[in-house]
Amino acid sequence: MPREFRVRREQLLPVAPEQVWNAVATGEGNLGWLYPMEIEPRVGGAVSRGSATVVEWEPPRRFACRATGEDGFSNTLDYIVEADGDTGTRLSMGIHWVHPGTPDDGWDTRADAAQRHFDFYRHSLAEYLRHFAGRPARYVRAGRPEPAAPGAFTAVRERLGLPATAGTGDTVKVVLPHRAGPPVEAVVDRDDPGFLGLRTADALYRFFDGSPWNWPLWLGHHLYAPDTDPEDATRAWDSWLAEVAP
Repeated sequence: MPREFRVRREQLLPVAPEQVWNAVATGEGNLGWLYPMEIEPRVGGAVSRGSATVVEWEPPRRFACRATGEDGFSNTLDYIVEADGDTGTRLSMGIHWVHPGTPDDGWDTRADAAQRHFDFYRHSLAEYLRHFAGRPARYVRAGRPEPAAPGAFTAVRERLGLPATAGTGDTVKVVLPHRAGPPVEAVVDRDDPGFLGLRTADALYRFFDGSPWNWPLWLGHHLYAPDTDPEDATRAWDSWLAEVAP
């Protein structure tokens, strides 16, 4: 019998519905807070990441895409965008997995990871819309292939130059490998087990600790400075991450 996993969250965003729609339903918008995902704007259109297909397309209100696999597996991501007052927007986001037959022993791990990553991405969307809406982004991704050791995220924080006591809401100075010069001022916009978010005047830096699920350590940054070379930045962060111990 198929096993299902669903998550749905709602959030209020202090921007117009059109801005939210552009963030969630266009390739350029997704670069600003999620990851590269080109979207063909029609039902049946292709979605480049994960071989997905558009299954709902009602701009500027509803968008959903679904990736399918063998034996009836599917993963659906959907958005409902509604005006809230004169200037705000209520966004409902959901994910729905269907796993055919009897899932393996890793099902609960994947479900927990999916829910927590989902909440981190929702937070990043809000940060993007509040501080960088409409600004073109360059996406930088780097990672280590092996599962993260329990102390790896502490090493990441130390290498960034974060004080041990720094937490959500604090303003700090951090060392960024793709930028020459002195440490840069940043706000710790998210500090949860497994996740770290830093916001500077021209970027959202996202760090993912895979150790709670025996997954790798990786990062996915959104850089809004127009003179950023994403290839150079990716090389710099790859080298930086490779040197992080343990």
